[in-house]
Amino acid sequence: MNNGMPIVHYSLFVVDMKVALVHDWLNQIGGAEDVLEVLVSMQPQAPVYTSLYWKKGMPSHWQEWDIRTSYIDRLPMSRKWQRFYFPLYPHAFEQFDFRGYDLVLSNKSGFCHGIITQPETTHICYCLTPTRYVWRYHQYAEQENLGWVTRMGLSPFLTFLRQWDRMAADRVDHFIAISAEIQRRIAKVYRRESVIIYPPVETTRFEPSNRVDAYYLMVGRLVPYRRIDLLIEAFNVMKRPLLIAGSGRDRDRLEAMAGPTVQFLGYVPDDELPDLLARCRAFMFPGEEDFGIAPIQAMAAGRPVIAYAAGGALETIVEGETGTFFHEQSVEAIVAAVEGFDAGSVKTAVIRKQAEKFDTAVFKGKLTRFIEQKMDP
Repeated sequence: MNNGMPIVHYSLFVVDMKVALVHDWLNQIGGAEDVLEVLVSMQPQAPVYTSLYWKKGMPSHWQEWDIRTSYIDRLPMSRKWQRFYFPLYPHAFEQFDFRGYDLVLSNKSGFCHGIITQPETTHICYCLTPTRYVWRYHQYAEQENLGWVTRMGLSPFLTFLRQWDRMAADRVDHFIAISAEIQRRIAKVYRRESVIIYPPVETTRFEPSNRVDAYYLMVGRLVPYRRIDLLIEAFNVMKRPLLIAGSGRDRDRLEAMAGPTVQFLGYVPDDELPDLLARCRAFMFPGEEDFGIAPIQAMAAGRPVIAYAAGGALETIVEGETGTFFHEQSVEAIVAAVEGFDAGSVKTAVIRKQAEKFDTAVFKGKLTRFIEQKMDP
């Protein structure tokens, strides 16, 4: 709050506010952590409250952050098997003390929106999704291949978690959704309005190449819900080259399925990813994502995307201009989309321009204006 004083900017937020950031957990790298990186860069003095933090497994520069964890961080194996402690997260986030803060910004896909703030504190939730394993449990359990022990352990708590999650949404002053799909879920599950601000993508890291090779590319964590298995089966049928970059618990199963034209690259360093993207014939995106950062990165490198027509892809990819869609998750649909799409018919400049709509600078500007509007007395 500016208390009548002129507004002066420090990174993003106004300097005369005391700000805290809240994140679900810090034990893996994904789209949520990319958003957090930008939020910390915008307000580097703000502490980050989270349930747990795996220091050795996360980027070394995070150790410079002021990270404050809950008691879950001290429980056995919590940093590796956080899902076993799902029933405890509501209580853990309610224990944090946010007295004295002007603004709390939660970066939520799980339970961190359930923090308790004082009436004088504004709580803005950047909602990546309403808690998936609470509201879309059967789909989540199937996609994540949850074992029967985990399913049996979680099932008795689901009613409680749904009740708590719905109640916790009422504690949020303002919701921001990452896509129209998430905006619909917020309205349905939480009965709350929200505005859309797309997640930040560092498009300036990428640029088109004069050379395009024959391979198709998939980049991301190797987990079941991304349906990389269908992608592999399709490329086994077509006998076209497919490169898969990333690691994850599904890798052994996927490698056992792969034919001779499918190659696993494992982890690709950040400095090597732009060239890998810029030279692919097309980027493959077979899963349903709430937004999807990797396709934006591919388009920033000037390459078209062949994606499943669902989720955030429908808001970022333009049919026939920056890629194409397949409308069911099946081997046959993927084969038809790949063989029916002429990657040489699209214009690199058009693809790149579409990606720039989702640049980090755009995110920062929209979030700045939103916060100023809501914090203006």
